[in-house]
Amino acid sequence: MSTPRQDVPHHFVPYIQGLRALAVLLVVVYHFWPNRLSGGYIGVDVFFVISGFLITGQLTRELRSRARIALPDFWARRVRRLVPASLLVLFVSLLLVTFVMPLAYLPESLRDVSASSLYVQNWSLAANSVDYLASSSRTIAEHYWSLSLEEQFYVVWPLVLLGTFSLAVRWGIRRRWVALAVTIVILGGLSFAASVWYTAVNPAQAYFVLFTRIWEFAAGALLVLWGRRAPRVWQSNILGYLGIAVILASALLLDRSSAFPGWLAVFPVVGTVAVLAMGSTRRWWHASGLLSLRPVRFVGDISYSLYLWHWPLIVIAPFVAGWGLSFVNRIALFVFCFVLAWLTKRFVEDPMRRLPYLTSRKPRFTFGWMLVALGVMGAALVGSFALQFPKYQAASAQLAEVAVNPPECFGAAVLTGCNNPELDSAVIPEPGFGNADRPGNGNCFVQLNDASVVACVFGSDSAAAPRIALIGDSHAYQYIDAMIAQAEKNGWSLTTYLKGGCPWTTTEIGGTNPAFTASCNAWHAGLAEILASEQPFDAIVTTGLASNLIESAGGPDGAVEGLMEAWASQAPGVPIVAVSDNPVPGDDPNKCLRYSDASQCDVSREIALPGPDIFAEAALDYALGHSLDFSSLFCAETRCAVVIGGADVYRDQDHLTATFANTLGPFIAEKVESVLSSR
Repeated sequence: MSTPRQDVPHHFVPYIQGLRALAVLLVVVYHFWPNRLSGGYIGVDVFFVISGFLITGQLTRELRSRARIALPDFWARRVRRLVPASLLVLFVSLLLVTFVMPLAYLPESLRDVSASSLYVQNWSLAANSVDYLASSSRTIAEHYWSLSLEEQFYVVWPLVLLGTFSLAVRWGIRRRWVALAVTIVILGGLSFAASVWYTAVNPAQAYFVLFTRIWEFAAGALLVLWGRRAPRVWQSNILGYLGIAVILASALLLDRSSAFPGWLAVFPVVGTVAVLAMGSTRRWWHASGLLSLRPVRFVGDISYSLYLWHWPLIVIAPFVAGWGLSFVNRIALFVFCFVLAWLTKRFVEDPMRRLPYLTSRKPRFTFGWMLVALGVMGAALVGSFALQFPKYQAASAQLAEVAVNPPECFGAAVLTGCNNPELDSAVIPEPGFGNADRPGNGNCFVQLNDASVVACVFGSDSAAAPRIALIGDSHAYQYIDAMIAQAEKNGWSLTTYLKGGCPWTTTEIGGTNPAFTASCNAWHAGLAEILASEQPFDAIVTTGLASNLIESAGGPDGAVEGLMEAWASQAPGVPIVAVSDNPVPGDDPNKCLRYSDASQCDVSREIALPGPDIFAEAALDYALGHSLDFSSLFCAETRCAVVIGGADVYRDQDHLTATFANTLGPFIAEKVESVLSSR
């Protein structure tokens, strides 16, 4: 390898702006229309390679000319370039969280805005095991994970290059650029191996952490050190168009179920390296000419601000009265993103990057300004917390009071035939807090990629107490508080086995990635071993997300068969109380309830209950099966209610609020008691 290229600084090459445009458009289109561009998330990988290429080029030029890197100057330039627009969007996002978004989102939103302000959002999401590609409920600053990861790279990478160069000088290594390249190859290789391994073990965390992504930056860095000889025009044209084709193919063929990043990230990374390696020419038919067109370069020029703004608009739109995310509204928001991005570039990014007060002074002035800006952001966070958290606590206190002393005929109590006119216009919890009304005992609920079989025991510890089990996925977990209350009331010993996305069946459950499927299979196997080794239960209550089961089993018949096989093989002789799955609205009714009467938010029965009742069918066909169907409570002949007896039924698009689920507890207990008495 020879010395690095000595051409013009890479950020002045027009086609790199075009490559930025391609990357940001992939991400933005994916977020607006995920079903139309299923793998558009690879746009961030394109950005990572570009960043590795540009930053390494800048730093190696400084090493070549000065034999050192002025780290404070480098980091100060990064601060002036990136922080102003970033904090502006975060500040606006905080205002939207405080005054527009439902109260239920307050804690998570404040946490993520705080983490994003400090550029540690990727680690925050990893610590909370957020599955970025599968999550249907996102916070307003979640997209800052990639920015956080890049900033961490900007801190680490100059130290790596400077350290390697300094050691090469000290040890008398003459080919110092070779030493740099070897270091990058070693780090990149270790990072790639870690990415492949960690994606298989824990894809939710692997998506966010720095050490699984360093190799993507390193791929761009190696290109800088590769040499100075450019390919011929026809060769570079093939290289460029081939690289673009690989990037686009990755965006079209990958999807949420792909094990990403892992080895699959090789494709967008290699495609990006190919485009960067092609060189620049003014020929209109050349790939670099296509990427250098003025409209394309304009999008690349505003790509940073465009990335910052698009996600908050997508998140906030469903909570604005009369707006939502219809196709027309998405188009309007898409266009509005470009307007905001241009304004931010014109009046924030460029002026702050060139501000004489900062550029003419030592880096400490820039760092001081950054600390002041962070202080203002911190004060805004404290203000939002002080303003809204008392309301959050009051709403929580209301739910706690309702759980202990529910109003007459509240929720499912209407099944007894009673009526309370005072509840005719009530919605408890209020729609703005419905999303926060989750079950307790979260330690008893195993998350998606965890295969641990966790058993939690509640109620009576008497040896003579009836032994009841609650087994299933999140649709079973939503009843945990109700079952605990009934266990304490009726003197049961209750044991729970609950895992997200993994109902009790012998059917292999497909998920968002192979790691989830493997974890669900392992959980099923571990559950079977535990049930076989323990004293049989007196009764088992189970349910699950029916649509997930039917899809995984290839149809209703296979789903019913998988349920009965699990019951017969893992709990022979034990009565099974199969609770029919609740109706699934498909969209969060709380969005509608914030601005409309409950009757206007009811859902068509055909949408909410589209398929057969597999739990009822399995219970009917199984000798020890007992069906418990609440469909008549949820739905009339053509419509399914989202408020019943004054209780807000749903906390999201398919799960019940803990408050409403608690009102179903007495009816579940009545069924269990009848089963116990008939034995």
